[in-house]
Amino acid sequence: MPDPLTASGNLYAAFPATAEGEAFQTLFECNGARVERIVSHRHASPPGFWYDQNGGEWVAVLQGEATLEFADGRLLDLRAGDWVGIPAHVRHRVQRTGPTTVWLAVHAGIGDEP
Repeated sequence: MPDPLTASGNLYAAFPATAEGEAFQTLFECNGARVERIVSHRHASPPGFWYDQNGGEWVAVLQGEATLEFADGRLLDLRAGDWVGIPAHVRHRVQRTGPTTVWLAVHAGIGDEP
């Protein structure tokens, strides 16, 4: 990973190919926190898969749209500019994304993850 004091870039540059799925890029990591850019292309979590993370997560949609599903049955539609904070161990999954959906995700407490 590049030196965080000199790392720089553009959140909208060099998107991966438009095949279905997701691409993760760590932009910064320090003291138990990680910032990622995620680019999704018509992605959905596999059936029966749930994220259940030891640390909290803050995620924003910078471009495109997505729907998150929570284990309690709630659905959250997100569009460009929308964000959500997800506490540790709140089970969630990506129900769907549009084409070229760009997320910014901040993970905290990641040193506690197995």
